[in-house]
Amino acid sequence: MSKPPVLVTGGAGYIGSHAVLALKDAGYPVAVIDNLVTGFRFAVPDGVPFYQGDIEDAELLARIFAEQGTRAVMHFAGSVVVPESVSDPLKYYHNNTAKSRALIAAAVEAGVPHFIFSSTAATYGTPEVSPVTEDAPQRPINPYGMSKLMTEAMLADVAAAHPLNYCALRYFNVAGADPQGRTGQSTAGATHLIKVAVEAALGKRASVGVFGTDFDTPDGTGVRDYIHVSDLAAAHVLALEALIAAPSESLTMNCGYGRGFSVLEVLDAVDRVTNRKIVRELQGRRPGDPASLISDNSRIKATLPWVPQYADLDTIVTHALAWERKLGEIRGQ
Repeated sequence: MSKPPVLVTGGAGYIGSHAVLALKDAGYPVAVIDNLVTGFRFAVPDGVPFYQGDIEDAELLARIFAEQGTRAVMHFAGSVVVPESVSDPLKYYHNNTAKSRALIAAAVEAGVPHFIFSSTAATYGTPEVSPVTEDAPQRPINPYGMSKLMTEAMLADVAAAHPLNYCALRYFNVAGADPQGRTGQSTAGATHLIKVAVEAALGKRASVGVFGTDFDTPDGTGVRDYIHVSDLAAAHVLALEALIAAPSESLTMNCGYGRGFSVLEVLDAVDRVTNRKIVRELQGRRPGDPASLISDNSRIKATLPWVPQYADLDTIVTHALAWERKLGEIRGQ
């Protein structure tokens, strides 16, 4: 049976570009829409139809759905910097919530039956229990998490009213890069710890800030569940297959490995891989940072035939480092 065409929103961005590769590798026809505000044209593979535009442009979406025969949307477009969401909440409610509403409306109008949404563990806020399950209370502590939670709510309501099923995947800390070096985290000024650490290891930063050394964790620094971006992309393809197989069922699942590493453990891993010592700049906690955020991933493992291939911190760092070096070549640095 032929595989349905998929439109990837934000497909020129970090996670979206990996999803495009995973879909292509799995034999899906795929097209990309991206406004290139934070995405990069070079991240979209040759031969993939690319539309530069915005997901709230209803006419453009209608044309794409018609031209591509789209049967599924993978939605990554949005803004992702938590501190910025606190200082500029309206930007996040516009980019992540209002624009998602426009995209969902266009999908319903075009009769697109499947929708996969890039959600986040930030919808849990500061969980009382770690590892955190999908049934934990969702109490976001910043506008980024709330903007994503509102989209989850819209999808649930729309799926109840229209012939559309969806999967909301709640990511933990995404890191690493395509093992074949085809794409990676390219955003200048990114705030992801592993990205920042490999930049420091290559001399692009003088030091790495460690925000908080007095958390209730083994070494006092924040503990996070880091997931390799290619394993995350693979989960999206499997989630799509699950939606196609059971068109009346929707899914919500955590995406993480179910184990955490502290900030200092991550920096030690970068030191190991590079054989250098990163300068650590110990600072106070940032407002709203939980001490520990680890996924309970038993639901995704029970629901999908998902077997992570890169669940190793040194491997994640090695791939991130290789991409950072390649990015320097692309930019002539």
